[in-house]
Amino acid sequence: MKNPEKIRLSQQQKEEKDWLKWGPYLSERQWGTVREDYSAGGDAWNYFPHDHARSRAFRWGEDGIAGISDRYCNMCFSIGLWNGKDPIIKERLFGLTGPQGNHGEDAKELYYYLENTPSHSYMKYLYKYSQKAYPYNQLITENQKRNRKELEFELLDTGIFDDNTYFDVSTEYAKGDETDILIKITITNRSNQAAPLTLLPQMVMRNHWTFKEMSRKPVITKKGTKTNPFVHIDHPYVGSYNLYFQKAAQLFFTENETNRKKVYSDTNDHPYKKDLFNDAVCNNDFELATKNSSGTKFAPLYQEIIGGGESKTFQLRLTEETLNTPFSDFDAIFKARQEECAQFYEEIAPKATDDRKAILKQAFAGLLWTKQYYNYEVEKWLEGDYKTTPPPEQRKKGRNSNWKTLRNHDVLSMPDAWEYPWYAAWDSAFHCASFASIDPEFAKDQLLLFTKEWYMAPNGQIPAYEWNFSDVNPPVQAWATLQIYGTDKSITGVPDIKFLKRMFNKLSLNFNWWVNRQDRNDNNVFQGGFLGLDNIGVFDRSHGVPGGG
Repeated sequence: MKNPEKIRLSQQQKEEKDWLKWGPYLSERQWGTVREDYSAGGDAWNYFPHDHARSRAFRWGEDGIAGISDRYCNMCFSIGLWNGKDPIIKERLFGLTGPQGNHGEDAKELYYYLENTPSHSYMKYLYKYSQKAYPYNQLITENQKRNRKELEFELLDTGIFDDNTYFDVSTEYAKGDETDILIKITITNRSNQAAPLTLLPQMVMRNHWTFKEMSRKPVITKKGTKTNPFVHIDHPYVGSYNLYFQKAAQLFFTENETNRKKVYSDTNDHPYKKDLFNDAVCNNDFELATKNSSGTKFAPLYQEIIGGGESKTFQLRLTEETLNTPFSDFDAIFKARQEECAQFYEEIAPKATDDRKAILKQAFAGLLWTKQYYNYEVEKWLEGDYKTTPPPEQRKKGRNSNWKTLRNHDVLSMPDAWEYPWYAAWDSAFHCASFASIDPEFAKDQLLLFTKEWYMAPNGQIPAYEWNFSDVNPPVQAWATLQIYGTDKSITGVPDIKFLKRMFNKLSLNFNWWVNRQDRNDNNVFQGGFLGLDNIGVFDRSHGVPGGG
């Protein structure tokens, strides 16, 4: 029997269809990143904290829970939740910043990547949402009391999940075609008592218009009828789409723009700001959020009482097509994609035990869900956006100021979608070696990216990671090249010599940088830099090896 997922990957490789136009590319954390930091001293965590994220427009991306986007993060879909007790709606994952945690930054949420295919034809994500108030302040204060030798104070330690007082929120995606994405959100009450839940499936247009010129501003407009409600999305970069959804209590519209009054104690030019949905739901005041029928941020509002042990499912569909009955084939498409996902992984390890197959499938799901859109243009970032964020002079000679040629605008494999929502070049090499088992073309393209002129420095150095692109990492790209080459050959039976040649030419430049900049003893081998087991080496590498080693 033919493998439909492999057919989709073949179509992608031959450019017959663009199955990768949409995927899980929406970051789980955009706040607290170097890209969003326009401070004088490079204090990224405090310049853009979590508390600003719901009210302040991002410059270089977007974030959300269980989200998807087009490959350039122009149109973004994610979920918002409210249990009636939290001080804010849950639009993004919360975690401690580097200075707040006794062991550094750490997401304080329960979420799981369950399934995903290389073409993202089927994806499943599980988030556990407490029916009790989320303990934001408690997590910060308790961890600040502890030193590095003590255990972290975790979310489960707060007791908010005791007696199963939580919802399982399962978000699934199935592609009917390359630009036809079916969305199913299933909410299950794990308690034996009924509990209220507000759901906001959110569509957000990334804010380009505030920071740079656009031919026209994107717009989401109310359309449809009572029996077939939908909104039409017109985006100058992505095209025209319709988002269909089941009948909702209210339809919210606002603009994905900064609430300057809230963030800067300044004045707003209009009241329709990024945090309007949050204020409407938490204050039970829907007047302003429902006043307009268009905007750059939209959500249907569902308010439900879910009985103990019961589940409720919500269906949506994002598509370029105009459909009179958007959900008539919904279940059939989902069933087909789920079966194709199972078939794809069954053929990878047909002789493995059921337990090992389950582990394999979820391990690859984690790898695939952490493919994220990443945008960082260092020269433009150093110059700042003079209309909104004129930078201090100190920044021009600060972090990454010698990397003005770096322009990243791609989907990349991240070490972690929350804690490390940015690539680390040597981590990516290991990721690619694993990716080769399920999507050799992505693995090869990903490794080649780091040798492009807009990634690699003119002197041949490969950028390390956004906190310090000049940090010295182990040169594992050559090893990864051979691993990918061998895996690809074993799968396809065809040796990709062209890939080896392309990598060899650029890695020769990289080796030249190594021996001229880092090989002080002329050993022609790796010397110094990022050693030990990642960040847990037995000595502080920032201060050299003890004893002059």
